[in-house]
Amino acid sequence: NGGLLELDCGGDVVVQRHCSGYDVAGELVGPNPHVYRGWLRNYIGGILIYLHSTVLWSFYIYYLKRNVYVPKGGLHTINLSVRFGLVWFGLVWFGLPFCNFSLNEKKTDITKVIPHKHFTTNYLISDAIPSNRAMVLQIGVAMKAMPFYCALPTLSEYMIENGWTKCFSRIGDVGWMAYLCYLTAYLVFVEFAIYWMHRGLHDIKPLYNYLHATHHIYNNQNTLSPFAGLAFHPLDGILQAVPHVIALFLVPMHFMTHITLIFLEGICTANIHDCIHGKLWPVMGAGYHTIHHTTYRHNYGHYTIWMDWMFGTLRHPVEDNNTKKIM
Repeated sequence: NGGLLELDCGGDVVVQRHCSGYDVAGELVGPNPHVYRGWLRNYIGGILIYLHSTVLWSFYIYYLKRNVYVPKGGLHTINLSVRFGLVWFGLVWFGLPFCNFSLNEKKTDITKVIPHKHFTTNYLISDAIPSNRAMVLQIGVAMKAMPFYCALPTLSEYMIENGWTKCFSRIGDVGWMAYLCYLTAYLVFVEFAIYWMHRGLHDIKPLYNYLHATHHIYNNQNTLSPFAGLAFHPLDGILQAVPHVIALFLVPMHFMTHITLIFLEGICTANIHDCIHGKLWPVMGAGYHTIHHTTYRHNYGHYTIWMDWMFGTLRHPVEDNNTKKIM
């Protein structure tokens, strides 16, 4: 009923899943093909990671710690309990009642480009907290794209199981020193490739207009929120994650580390869209990424600011007296 399922892949044993009690995906899809079972497991995991990370972080910064992270000022107070009630309602139904908004409606209703030269937080409090409509739309976009996002780790697992990659199943097979060297090489390649993939999505106009513009309708503190982290056109989200898979053909990589890094993308992207400058060098935090959403020409990097520094697209946040930071 539970335990480890091991698959022989060209001499290597890859751990496919661990279930305590029973196989959730198996119970849901029965005798359906193995690939579909893997996709369903990834889909469930992706939804849980997205909802847990975004809801908990949003509740923390907008409600529990709003006096710390939300700029002070404004002419009236906000009923945050009503706001989070509406967001929770959207989450319970996975955003489905709100998925009928067309792309044109989102572009005209919730966007207004504010060409900030620097990252500042001198907004009214009502503008600093994302609107109900913006957060609900972001949930809807992310939920519609999630089935497609989860196809990528499913494809990755399939290729690993068939022995087509340089992936290995146990750190003990190569030793900790080699593992750390491989991990470093993997991360450097992913950082480089995602930088240029992201920059290409801006520089190649058809890609921007038909794919990446879906994400960039969120461009100020009244629309940017942790929920925007996965609010992409499905193909856009896949293109920006595909370097993780390409790296498997170039660099030996631990299977579980690879899968974990793919799913950690959901948490990282939630964090960099909250408009809170964490000041943790050299991490590409929200302060840097907010600049990207307002200038469109800077800070394309992924985990760190190094690629932007190397290729001349780095712009540092400049804080004013009202800027809030994570302690």
